[in-house]
Amino acid sequence: MQIINIIGKDVDIDENLSKSQLREVLVDAFAYLVDNDFSKLIQILYKADVDQYKLKELLETTDGKSSAEVIADAYIARQLAKIETWKKYSQ
Repeated sequence: MQIINIIGKDVDIDENLSKSQLREVLVDAFAYLVDNDFSKLIQILYKADVDQYKLKELLETTDGKSSAEVIADAYIARQLAKIETWKKYSQ
């Protein structure tokens, strides 16, 4: 999966993960970073170009999910959007 190659640059992950396993790994990684290395989390999100204002709004308005789940979902969505853009313009 192309997304694993991209995310693997930011987070140490196994290359043979399914999408649901990838999300779980990212949720765990982001939960750890929220608690222990917030500056690294910000760096990863900045590098991935996750919109900080959109993420802030999601964190404030999403019920039933932890902050790590919201961050992971936003991060994955951004990486998938990048892949689609690359595909669109590389043809």
